[in-house]
Amino acid sequence: MARRSKQQEPESLRKRLVELLADFEHELEKGDLRSKVLSLVPAHNLLRDLGSSLIPKEYAPSARERLIHYLQRYPRTVISGNELMVVAGIGEWARRVRELRVQFGWSVVNGVTAKEMSKEGDLPLESVDVSKMGPDDYLLLDETQDREAAFRWNTANEIRRKKASVQSKILEYMIVNVGKPITGEELRYVANNKSEWARRVRELRTEQGWPVATRTTGMPDLPVGVYLLVEDRQAPEHDRVIPDAVRRAVLQRDDYKCRDCGWHREKWNASDARHLEAHHVQQHAKGGANTEENLITLCNICHDKAHRK
Repeated sequence: MARRSKQQEPESLRKRLVELLADFEHELEKGDLRSKVLSLVPAHNLLRDLGSSLIPKEYAPSARERLIHYLQRYPRTVISGNELMVVAGIGEWARRVRELRVQFGWSVVNGVTAKEMSKEGDLPLESVDVSKMGPDDYLLLDETQDREAAFRWNTANEIRRKKASVQSKILEYMIVNVGKPITGEELRYVANNKSEWARRVRELRTEQGWPVATRTTGMPDLPVGVYLLVEDRQAPEHDRVIPDAVRRAVLQRDDYKCRDCGWHREKWNASDARHLEAHHVQQHAKGGANTEENLITLCNICHDKAHRK
């Protein structure tokens, strides 16, 4: 069984570590390799104890609690795996990070997922250079814990095992969780860690007309890195070809409000679960262009009325 780190007063640990390293000078003069290795084991254990003791025990007695405590101190900041290894004080720190995400609902993404989301414009973090993140770098995107995450991850595990396309599995997972925010890490997991997952999400929105909202495509109050299928229905076929950049510009221009009834996101409630869509003034089927000048923001209720007319 792996040794657990022991949290103690940091300064006393530092002094003991210095003493051990000073004594190691004599071991270096010896020829026996194993003797050198064995003499470093106590120093290695002390170093782990020192790292785990940097966060007082009353704040975070376990490795998992130390990890989330550290990540919460530096949200939306790139944290390396080496940092997390130090504060965790255990060899299985990466497993604990996964538990924070899967079992406890913390929005932690690694460098691989962050890059894939950024490539599709779904990670608008001006202060973070995602392109420089490695697979063992991490970001805490939201300081709020999602307590329903454990149930969703069980569902994700069932769907990912099915013999279906990446896009089909992502859509099924979104429909199961319609109206609920889900993270990029969840969608990547459903897709069996295929790097195409973020592109498939964008295609569901822009080519197939599913109302998948993000912080930059219709719901600016959503946390960074979160996706939400607003409603279990596809947009009319002629509205499925609007580029994300154009759709975003139209929403921003109209202040994220319906141009007909004035509905906006702050009025959302479960009994009136509307969402915002882009409507062609001159119908796309009759030659109307996908330009800001030919598009206005309507809620889905007013959008349906406009097409019925």
